[in-house]
Amino acid sequence: MKKFKLGGIIEHRDLNVLGLENIPDQSGLTGIIFQALAHRGINVQFIVQTLNRLHQNQIILAVAESEGREALAVMEELRPRIGHPDLTLQSNRAIISIFGPHFRERPGIAGTFFQALDSQGISILAISTSISTCSCVIEAADLPRAVKAVGQAFELPGGGD
Repeated sequence: MKKFKLGGIIEHRDLNVLGLENIPDQSGLTGIIFQALAHRGINVQFIVQTLNRLHQNQIILAVAESEGREALAVMEELRPRIGHPDLTLQSNRAIISIFGPHFRERPGIAGTFFQALDSQGISILAISTSISTCSCVIEAADLPRAVKAVGQAFELPGGGD
């Protein structure tokens, strides 16, 4: 089977992942969260948000490791305003992303990506996608193996594996 052609692989190292669980499904709370982080100069590099079956929001976000404790402190300050969510902070995380071309028109790219990571025993901790990019949060120690596995599963620019 012919390999999918990628535009490339992007690696983000030295990240913390902040989890906010059980946020009420109330208009405006997500804006409050991300505006507060921006006000403190914290750049959010990855966001996943979902509504659970109890109609509570769950948000996972990644920030630079140097900003993780500050991001957690911001969320602690906001807790009364945003429904007292459960907060977690995980260190030693990384993101591996793949990008285009033509992801929108090519079924199977995400499956190939996830299978490449799985083939190396790499746990996917969170996923975020767009029409041109697929990103996974993983343990930082797994990043070199992840890059190698993805490079072998796809055709990279310049013809290299």
